[in-house]
Amino acid sequence: MLKLTRSRYRWTEMWLLTLPSLFMLVGLLALEIVDLNNKGGQSVTIDQKTLFQPTAFLAAFGLIAALYGAHLALCFIAPDADQTLLPLAGTLSAIGVLMALRLGPDLGQDSLGAKQLAFVIGGLVLCVVTVWGTRSLRWIRDFKYTWAILGIVLVAVTLVNARRYAANAPSRDVLSLGSGGLSFQPSELLKICLVIFFAGYLAENREILAEGYRIGPLTLPPIKQLGPLLAMLGIALLIFLGVHELGLAILIFGLFLAMIYAASGRMFYVVGGLIAFAIGAFVIYNFVGYAQQRVAIVATAFDPAVEPNQGYQIVRGLIAFGTGGFFGTGLGLGQPTLVPAATTDYIAAAFAEEFGFAGLLALIGVFLLLVYRGMHIATNGRDSFNKLMAIGLTSVFALQTVVILAGDLKLMPLTGVPLPFVAYGGSSLIANFIIIGLMLRLSRTDV
Repeated sequence: MLKLTRSRYRWTEMWLLTLPSLFMLVGLLALEIVDLNNKGGQSVTIDQKTLFQPTAFLAAFGLIAALYGAHLALCFIAPDADQTLLPLAGTLSAIGVLMALRLGPDLGQDSLGAKQLAFVIGGLVLCVVTVWGTRSLRWIRDFKYTWAILGIVLVAVTLVNARRYAANAPSRDVLSLGSGGLSFQPSELLKICLVIFFAGYLAENREILAEGYRIGPLTLPPIKQLGPLLAMLGIALLIFLGVHELGLAILIFGLFLAMIYAASGRMFYVVGGLIAFAIGAFVIYNFVGYAQQRVAIVATAFDPAVEPNQGYQIVRGLIAFGTGGFFGTGLGLGQPTLVPAATTDYIAAAFAEEFGFAGLLALIGVFLLLVYRGMHIATNGRDSFNKLMAIGLTSVFALQTVVILAGDLKLMPLTGVPLPFVAYGGSSLIANFIIIGLMLRLSRTDV
């Protein structure tokens, strides 16, 4: 029977969890003050009794209870696991819940914050279950081909589902579950399945991939072991063609390139893969009208000769970034809902408008810390599989953050890749917390 002692208690994690807790409490307090000001039309003092209604802070108390509940569970089932991952994920989730609470009423969706909180609580439960269920990673490592098949099935389901929608529909990667309005994105679990397969395959073949064979002055990769690289390139381009999701294609192929470079140490795979991907994307661009349209929107967003509504979302997003200035307009004092998809694709723009450039830098800093801790776990991994799996899981967060921020800032076509933990959505949150659970397990030295 597990026994909790002072030496097993996760003190660092406990103190770090005060950061998302205070952020939620102060944020909801600020929203309450703004709301009372708007209703009363006059200044509001903090000592008014109406300010501290318990119901106004249920979301904060719920999130805090869920975070500390997960913390206590980890004290029993994984006391020596990394103590910074949960607070970092909790901080990002607190931002997501607070922004959903702030944006929901302005969009006529008063329950948006409650739904996001429910997704976070569900994600934390699955995070703990993942840590408990992976006490031995052998059953994951030994069934890597099963995970690959599951990933292929998810891709097939995604492609079949995409045929039901128009080329520019936002639901081409969403499956409806029953008639209750529940939905699910297969791509969120696909990335986890692929990381497991890549890690298992590359751990077995890393020496062969690193050596290759020589033809004159050139060292070429072994053809047999190169097959999965070409297969992943084909899957990525197939998704781009069938689902019309450039971001998902970049995520999948970028994930594989990061892991194969970590396994082999050869830049040949990265350079060769990028060239092949660019050629394939160029060919698709010339034959698929949807791809041309997405690129044209980015290139001509500010062109007065172009249809006014074509680049509206991009322009409004950039205005939101600029309106915030350095310190922002203040939580609840901006107009972020003027940006289409402010709770999902453009959540970073909504956050930047009210928290400013300083707040956006702080948000990016939290993601950088999350990536740093993931790479630290990879460095201390027990074997090749653990190291590669940690690199792959960390790369998921890094690539998603870069792709969506680049799209918001008009550096590339906007994609449907969500900002991890912050953007509204259940599938993304659940998958991300499962990744946190796997990384917590990998951070232990006895697995």
